[in-house]
Amino acid sequence: MTSQDTRRTLEGTVADAVRPLPGVAYLRPALTDLLRGAVARPVGSAGVRAVPAPDGRGWRIDVKLTTLRGHRAVDVSRAVRDVARTAARTLLEPDGTPTIEITVTVTGTL
Repeated sequence: MTSQDTRRTLEGTVADAVRPLPGVAYLRPALTDLLRGAVARPVGSAGVRAVPAPDGRGWRIDVKLTTLRGHRAVDVSRAVRDVARTAARTLLEPDGTPTIEITVTVTGTL
């Protein structure tokens, strides 16, 4: 699997894992996802971005989401981070134990 394939698979796996969590309204697409959506069908992993770590031994994963009213953003963020890390580790385990850095950004509340 190429690095590009791994990135796409990783983004999709993490998005699928965090989307159904309590308190997650939706994953927030980036501007490029919105522009791409105007031309083609939207990407299922919008709101999740994975890039290889500079040292090449792991991944940096950024999750942007909107929470539901009545849920504390800090609790939702912690749950998302834990589930995203587990999903990424499960996918990347054949590559050893890579460093996985997860950043969760809450962009709004519904």
